[in-house]
Amino acid sequence: MKIDNVSYRSVWVDADDGWSVHIFDQTRLPWSLDILRLTERDQVAHAIRSMQVRGAPLIGAVAAYGLALALRCDSSDAAMERDAALLAATRPTAVNLAWAIRRMLTRLRQTAPADRVAAAYDEAGRICDEDVIQNEAIGRQGLELIEEIAARRPGPVNIMTHCNAGWIATVDWGTALAPIYMAHDRGIDVHVWVDETRPRNQGASLTAWELGRHGVKHTVIADNAGGHLMQHGQVDMVIVGTDRVTRTGDVANKIGTYLKALAAHDNGVPFWVALPSTTIDWSISDGVKEIPIEERSGREVTHIQGRDEGGAVTAVQLVPDGSTAANPAFDVTPARLVTGLITERGRCPATADGLCDLFPEYV
Repeated sequence: MKIDNVSYRSVWVDADDGWSVHIFDQTRLPWSLDILRLTERDQVAHAIRSMQVRGAPLIGAVAAYGLALALRCDSSDAAMERDAALLAATRPTAVNLAWAIRRMLTRLRQTAPADRVAAAYDEAGRICDEDVIQNEAIGRQGLELIEEIAARRPGPVNIMTHCNAGWIATVDWGTALAPIYMAHDRGIDVHVWVDETRPRNQGASLTAWELGRHGVKHTVIADNAGGHLMQHGQVDMVIVGTDRVTRTGDVANKIGTYLKALAAHDNGVPFWVALPSTTIDWSISDGVKEIPIEERSGREVTHIQGRDEGGAVTAVQLVPDGSTAANPAFDVTPARLVTGLITERGRCPATADGLCDLFPEYV
């Protein structure tokens, strides 16, 4: 995507030195656009844990480059396995992370240690290129849904989304936002209800920032306002991304997604989930029982970051001294509440049969 008429991906290798890796510091958005230069494994691990880089597809791509950086220091078998395990453990819920590390190891274990660095950069680059192609295809599949709504009646197509599943969460295009960008670019009157997405406010900060930069009409809402808007006919469809989907269609996404799905189901609003096939975990069937849910620091709940009237970015405390907070980072939406899945190969029901029809090689 473009920022100030300059095209960017969300991760790239430095064109001058040919080996260091660049990402946007997402903890600084929307107040400043800071680019981080990563030169070693531990910097990559910290960037993933601290959410300087986030979004399931992007986490996988950055972790792949993290392994390449680690191999520059030591490309032996033991070091490679150790570094891969460390990177894979940085975030437990997003399945793209483990998928990317497994893919890297599949190639690197068959490569001589002396050739592993070059092979690692090549494979990480392939992962990134494929992610862009997949997300663009997801955009085309989702665009058809928006076009169908726009053709039925005049006025804007009102879409609700949760968290951030745009280009900043992938290598480019995004998942849930890709169809919205394409619809906007085709001249369709589209308006997005942007959930703030407490406690880290990825909607209010990242999604609103992205949509604003692209010129897409949007309105930020409190998370709890979604059901009200659906009741009053102000939402035509919900599109969200996901961090892991089971082989049966259960969906793990940012905390609060399940509540949106319940409200959509009660009000007859289509609830779509956009994802590349790399986000499907074919090894599990019951999302509620089997998907690990990351527990993050309670400080993300008790404090909030924003910009004060003087322009300074600061954190303030929201709760009384002594109050503790729980912070599950994700929830699981059962497949029965999902209208369908939007993948790079097409749309399908959120069922085992639906997924297998699109991806028969995993049956």
